[in-house]
Amino acid sequence: MKKQVHLMDDKAINRAITRIAHEILEKNKGANDIILVGIKTRGVPLANRLAEKIKSIEENEVPVGVLDITLYRDDLSKDTIDPVIHGSKINADINDKKIILVDDVLYTGRTVRAALDALVDIGRPQIIQLAVLVDRGHRELPIRADYVGKNVPTSKEEVVKVNLQEVDKDNFVVITRL
Repeated sequence: MKKQVHLMDDKAINRAITRIAHEILEKNKGANDIILVGIKTRGVPLANRLAEKIKSIEENEVPVGVLDITLYRDDLSKDTIDPVIHGSKINADINDKKIILVDDVLYTGRTVRAALDALVDIGRPQIIQLAVLVDRGHRELPIRADYVGKNVPTSKEEVVKVNLQEVDKDNFVVITRL
């Protein structure tokens, strides 16, 4: 039987996003030259929510891009039949900009590595920072988040699942032991 523990509800997610937005603005001395780039799938609505918070704080719109890392994954084997590729969409020049990569869960670091490769193929940012809703540890690559909503120590037998209204019709984070 799987045991499930609720880590964050809708209000906790909103508080984390508000805090991350403030931290981004403080570290970057405002919103100038910032582009938020959400990693498909749940990083995209989180990036949009961060952009809304930043706009409400600074009254400055921040562009939001979508990054599809499907073809950059190191676990995409030749045996994979027709991977679904949705494409990246960043409607701003990322050269010499401050890019904030946004994702839901940071685990091994392999997703972020793939995102870095995809970004460098698009342009040359001034700096790339990472914002995640949940950091669960167990890194396999030397990657760390600049902004974290919640640090959650986990075992490798546990799964962290983020549900967002825009994708899953509800807002919560749970941890399940397999």
